[in-house]
Amino acid sequence: MANQLILGRYLPGNSLVHRLDPRMKILAMIFMLAIIFFANNWLTNVVLIAFTLAMVLATGISLKVFIRGLKPMLFLIVLTVLLQVFFTTKGAVLFRLGPIVLTTGGLENAFFILIRFVLIIFISTVLTLTTSPLDITNAIESLLAPIKNIFPVHEMALMLSIALRFVPTLLDETDTIMDAQRARGVDFSEGNIMQRAKSFLPILIPLFISAFDRAYDLSTAMEARGYRGSEGRTKYRLLYWQNLDTVMLLGVVVVGALVVGLRQW
Repeated sequence: MANQLILGRYLPGNSLVHRLDPRMKILAMIFMLAIIFFANNWLTNVVLIAFTLAMVLATGISLKVFIRGLKPMLFLIVLTVLLQVFFTTKGAVLFRLGPIVLTTGGLENAFFILIRFVLIIFISTVLTLTTSPLDITNAIESLLAPIKNIFPVHEMALMLSIALRFVPTLLDETDTIMDAQRARGVDFSEGNIMQRAKSFLPILIPLFISAFDRAYDLSTAMEARGYRGSEGRTKYRLLYWQNLDTVMLLGVVVVGALVVGLRQW
């Protein structure tokens, strides 16, 4: 389970994407996630696929890592695609069985939905794999700095940093606990849904205890180091916006404008 989760996994490197300012990468990701929903035909999807693959290659990380990130979402992707295939009535009818109808429009919509899921996961993964959780939270804090007087920006960034840091750790602990339970004869695949849900109770209790112990240790360590919130704090790691970041962000905007302009083709 933990090995399949890409969220919070950072792979150090010196690629073009690694060297970009994290603020630029966050702005580009948000913009691209919005633009994806404007793609409504084959041409706009080809543009987005080409741009996303270019970004993936620019990270210097194997494509297999990105594909592995699809596995936790595979059930939702397949379910959504099947609903589009069999319950969309637009286009010529290819097959009909009661309320289930297979049409050319349904196949086309299903393919577009599949591409949309893959692009969203890939674009998000580009950010998380090439940017450390600390840089992500520092970038978010910097971007939200104009509203820090009305919103606890630093505290929110701190919570996000802790969450990104410890989600993989908690999943590793879940795998360890499940292996220990299997060694004691527990089978998590037996019985109906209710019985399977009950079999997970022996996992949740030690996992919650471990999470609370870890939270207590973390809070003690922060207090011992004099943490008192954002008041008077300075940054050890400074963010620098370079000309390359401006060029890349303009490139993302051009891609977005191209997708919007090709919507009518």
